Amino acid sequence: MKLKDYILQEIKEIPDFPKKGIIFKDIVPIFQNPKLVQQIINTKKELYQGKVDAVAGIESRGFLIGLPLALELNVPFVMIRKKGKLPPPVVSQTYKLEYGEATIEVQTEMIQKNQKILIHDDILATGGTALATISLIEKLGASVYGLDFLMEISDLGGKEKLKEYNVESIIN
Repeated sequence: MKLKDYILQEIKEIPDFPKKGIIFKDIVPIFQNPKLVQQIINTKKELYQGKVDAVAGIESRGFLIGLPLALELNVPFVMIRKKGKLPPPVVSQTYKLEYGEATIEVQTEMIQKNQKILIHDDILATGGTALATISLIEKLGASVYGLDFLMEISDLGGKEKLKEYNVESIIN
């Protein structure tokens, strides 16, 4: 079975969560299958080995693959968190979600100038969170090597907003 199909059979769709009209993609069942998680990480490791200086995971589901991927790549892991979750000094970025507005932050000492950063999150939807994360990384003088996702919801246009960056996802 292809990795894409293996993942798809594990993901649950939950209608009207967190708001009416949203179909939430629940990736939690993937983590009940250690062989699948290891296969995902190994696949991603092949793409990025020797090419990045750090992996930035977006709270919270971006931590689930982002941290083990950083460990496999032997590079630091950077947490991109919701406002108020990190001690200062931080830089912040506010952005629009498909169902509201949010602010994310990163601790300034976690990203070094001229680092090549891989951004990881679970799902690419409208691209707002990814663009905000790019802004945080660039404010600190680093560059974005690429953006990595488990899946992309192409109907929401996020990849188009990120067209100047290398965007990888297993599922579209």
